[in-house]
Amino acid sequence: MIKVGIIGGAGYTAGELLRLLINHPSVEITFVNSNSNAGNKITSVHTGLIGETDLVFTDKLPFEDIDVLFFCTAHGDTKKFLDSNVVPEGLKIVDLSTDYRQENPEHSFVYGLPELNKTRIQKAQRVANPGCFATAIQLAILPLAKAGLLTSEVHVNGITGSTGAGQKPSSTSHFSWRNDNISVYKAFEHQHLGEVTQSVKQLQPDFKAAINFIPVRGNFARGIFVSAYTDCDLSLDEATKLYKDFYADAAFTFVSDSNIDLKQVVNTNKGLVHVEKHGNKLFIISMIDNLLKGAAGQAVQNMNLLFGLDETTGLKLKPSAF
Repeated sequence: MIKVGIIGGAGYTAGELLRLLINHPSVEITFVNSNSNAGNKITSVHTGLIGETDLVFTDKLPFEDIDVLFFCTAHGDTKKFLDSNVVPEGLKIVDLSTDYRQENPEHSFVYGLPELNKTRIQKAQRVANPGCFATAIQLAILPLAKAGLLTSEVHVNGITGSTGAGQKPSSTSHFSWRNDNISVYKAFEHQHLGEVTQSVKQLQPDFKAAINFIPVRGNFARGIFVSAYTDCDLSLDEATKLYKDFYADAAFTFVSDSNIDLKQVVNTNKGLVHVEKHGNKLFIISMIDNLLKGAAGQAVQNMNLLFGLDETTGLKLKPSAF
């Protein structure tokens, strides 16, 4: 059994991670750290797990008892934690914050998008889980980058559910503001663009065009819907084949010949992609569940790869019928 510890166990992402790991056939959860909730039952925060676990939050850090450590921490906190705590050298880590997504020689984290870095993840010790918007955008455009076809500006619109803002209430996440509402934020400057550009240049080193990204707050709880377009000389048949070939070995990403909608991916670890041709523009739709393929589900997928398991283990989730 893989023995797991979790840092930052009280948020939405941690709740989804716990739901997956409790039902994972090869996992035993050893501890869930939360200083503010120490001594309280997990189910006092994650009420959807009532009847599934008797785990209690702890402020202890028994690193010697675990094989892998998940960080479900606020951005910036993982680095602070690792700088101030001695973590065993052989302990595997999956970090769900933004702290180590930009690869550089100063740290050993591998960027954890399986559709891009599966072999590297399997050999890694530490994995930086991709961002939710970044995952959906990359699924839309990486096949073009692999073929060297991102030669002009890429225009991206992405709509995210309110859970993408985290569990702590804010002026733009509480129900009375979010319901029946929609708004743009961080236009052209979203923090996930850095990791998207990093991955594009990994596949297409000469990429120099702009990725123009307009993030939108949607009036639904979960899911990310991305639509993108760029100049492309491929025919629709050629583009469809390019995408299907790129994702032929992907465990969770699928190319649909027909139009797709968000309900097909919510509550699953799937990424769905659909391509269309309009004049000289290739139009791509990509969608994921932001808490699963965009966070906790992808983290478990990465854990499976780290430990040599089939990457679908514990993740064969089905969308709701309605």
